[in-house]
Amino acid sequence: MKYMLMFCDDENRTGPDPESEEGQAEMAAWFAYSEALVAAGVWVSGEALLPTVTATVVRVQDGSTITADGPFAETKESIGGYEIIDVADLDEAISWAARSPVHPHGLVEVRPVMEIPAELDAEMGG
Repeated sequence: MKYMLMFCDDENRTGPDPESEEGQAEMAAWFAYSEALVAAGVWVSGEALLPTVTATVVRVQDGSTITADGPFAETKESIGGYEIIDVADLDEAISWAARSPVHPHGLVEVRPVMEIPAELDAEMGG
């Protein structure tokens, strides 16, 4: 079953300078985590996201498309990236989430990916 691991952290947290030894170690931990997912054969896809200030919110009201800058929700923690994994069950997904370098300052939301029936997926061009 596929699960999305959404890595949430406080965007305002001052992390280490990316050029510093600590910053490079943090990035190395993320690369090692992704490489472990690939090596285990559970990785499907994943990306880091730009900060929420780059977000655009889109709504359609009365047939008109309305856009606004920034995130819709006012929250302290925002999604900074994600991995989609294909594992046996929720327990295995939680195990991978617990290994994430986002801890101890962030969290991981684990959510099942809806399975689309093959015939419907084919109709949609998948």
